[in-house]
Amino acid sequence: MARYWPGRSLLELYRGEMSWRELRVFLKHLPPDSATARAVRGGTPEEEAWTLDRQLLASAVDAIRENTFFTVKLGGDPKKTGRLKPPDPIPRPGVESKKSNVIRFGGRHGSGAAQLAAVFGRPAANQ
Repeated sequence: MARYWPGRSLLELYRGEMSWRELRVFLKHLPPDSATARAVRGGTPEEEAWTLDRQLLASAVDAIRENTFFTVKLGGDPKKTGRLKPPDPIPRPGVESKKSNVIRFGGRHGSGAAQLAAVFGRPAANQ
């Protein structure tokens, strides 16, 4: 309480120097990063660490990384950038990473991946 309301204490409520209304107004207008506000919201510590400014910063970093990837991919030598993979986004709490549905089989030479992929209904990895 001293951090957000210097010079005041909950002891003042007991002594009668602070009204219940004052306490209610104080608690209602606490900043989102206060321990009381975090406890009321009931979020995990990892989720609470990701404030709006951190979310926006992570989005900006992801956009810059994607832009750099596409600049290199489109402007570079196709032989050298052929196997280049796009960057993974910064992991955020509450957002699950995308799972690949690609089935991978043996080598490139006669592995039968196309036939097996047709049986399972998914695209083959080496087509």
